[in-house]
Formats: sequence, C-alpha cells, structure tokens
Amino acid sequence: MKSDILIPEWYVLHTKSRFENVVGEALLKKSKEIFLPKITVQSRRKDRKKMIRVPLFPGYVFVKTDLEPRAHLDILKTAGAVQLIGDQKGPISVPEETIISLKIMADADETLMTGSRFTAGDRVMVTGGPFAGVIGIFSRYKGLDRIIVNIDLLGQFAAAEVAESDVEKIPELSA
Repeated sequence: MKSDILIPEWYVLHTKSRFENVVGEALLKKSKEIFLPKITVQSRRKDRKKMIRVPLFPGYVFVKTDLEPRAHLDILKTAGAVQLIGDQKGPISVPEETIISLKIMADADETLMTGSRFTAGDRVMVTGGPFAGVIGIFSRYKGLDRIIVNIDLLGQFAAAEVAESDVEKIPELSA
C-alpha cells in the first residue's frame, strides 16, 4: 500500500442472476454509493407487450468504496452479491469518467446497445424457458436475440436455440 489514505473508487460487483435490484437496494440501506444503469426494453411475455426497465449489464452493480477491509466484507456479505470483479491482485477499479459516461447514456433514455455477452466456448447455464437448468457451451449468436448452446453428452453434442436473455455465463473458478 502506497499510503494510509484509502480513496473511494468505483468497482464492479458481480451479483447472482437477476439480483441486481436486490443487491442495489441492500447496499443503499448500508449507505453505500451504487450505480445500476438501466435501459427500457419491450417485455418478452407472449400475452402482452409492455415496456420495462432492465439492467444495462445483467448480473452487475457498480459500487463506490475505498476497499477498507470492513467495508469490502460488508459489500460481499450483501445478499445476492458474488464478488468484486478483479484479478489475482484484487478488485480492479472503474475510471470515474466511465461511470459519468454511463450515467449520461442511461439518463438519455435513447436506445442503447451493448456488446457480446458471450464468446464461443463460454460455459453457460440456461436460466429460463423450456431448457432451464441446462448447462452447456455457448456456440454462436443466431440473431433476433437467439443463441445456440451446445450440450456435450457421450462424446457427441446436442444444440439448442434459446433466447439470449434466458442464458447466464458461468463464472470461471480461479485456480
């Protein structure tokens, strides 16, 4: 550590699937500064069309902290929190200007697009739809929010086409 003064910075907190709001509200109750960018999208329900607000980055909440050990532990003990994103040396901060830019983009209420959530070979789990619970390997994007997931079985594979929103990447375990 270079000095005894810890400066609050923004970090990315990985959450359980669809726990972004729960984690964000719990951190606010703990007097933590958070940022959960949301976008408006059309609901995927078949019986009605409705515009809903969803996280721009599913599975992630930004939190501002100085990483003082007790504060760090308090964040990780929040129900639904998984880990602060980082490397072997610890959590990696997000530049303040990136957060400012994201806030401007989210507040603009214009259509936003994000990059690929998956790359070929990612281990994924289907969390919704008729294949819920299936664990497989992401194969490719098919278009119109559809992706192909391969399921390896007995030296062969079966491929299923599923909605991208019904799939979550399985975090790799650190060795």
